[in-house]
Amino acid sequence: MKYALVGITCIVLVLAFVVGNNYYKDQQIKKYGSMAATNTEVFVRDHSRTLGSDDAKVTLVEFMDPACETCAAFAPFVKKIMDENPGKIKLVLRYAPFHDGADDFVKIVEAAGMQGKYWETLDLMFATQNIWANHHNYQPERLWDILPRAGIDIEQIKKDMHDPAITKIIVQDMADVRTLDVQKTPGYFVNGRPLQVFGYRQLYELIQSELNAQYPK
Repeated sequence: MKYALVGITCIVLVLAFVVGNNYYKDQQIKKYGSMAATNTEVFVRDHSRTLGSDDAKVTLVEFMDPACETCAAFAPFVKKIMDENPGKIKLVLRYAPFHDGADDFVKIVEAAGMQGKYWETLDLMFATQNIWANHHNYQPERLWDILPRAGIDIEQIKKDMHDPAITKIIVQDMADVRTLDVQKTPGYFVNGRPLQVFGYRQLYELIQSELNAQYPK
């Protein structure tokens, strides 16, 4: 009888956890859905870098860090999904440079954007990340030898990265990080819906669910 009661108690506790967890997730979805409808700028700011059609019905917002290894790993995966669904997905990049020194890498890629080389520079930074940011061992000096491959003026980058406008972008994005409770990078939202369980399959399924809803066959 004693062991049966213990077993029943464990089952009840597990069920309570599952119900509570599902309730929390549902409340989070409702919260972000409300934000997406009434406070869209918290997801997409005027300064945000975007890729894809402005007419796309699915907006994928990614809070990222150029020095984040997982961000680099997911970048080709995201672009593959976009390529498979031409014109249907708009990617919006936001910044969440959580680690010490990561602000500088955001400043570099934004400065490259002033030369019209934002995406080329970001792709190159991701591709060579093991050289200048391996396991958060940041060595920005190594970037200066790499970045000319993106066709940018390095001396101009060194000047422009200190533009106060770039600092304002980081400050605003970090404020939105706190509002949206982004805990790690990359952090994804699809039409305002958060990716609650992180993984390639989970992100694919979240994007696909919105594609199915917005583009019914």
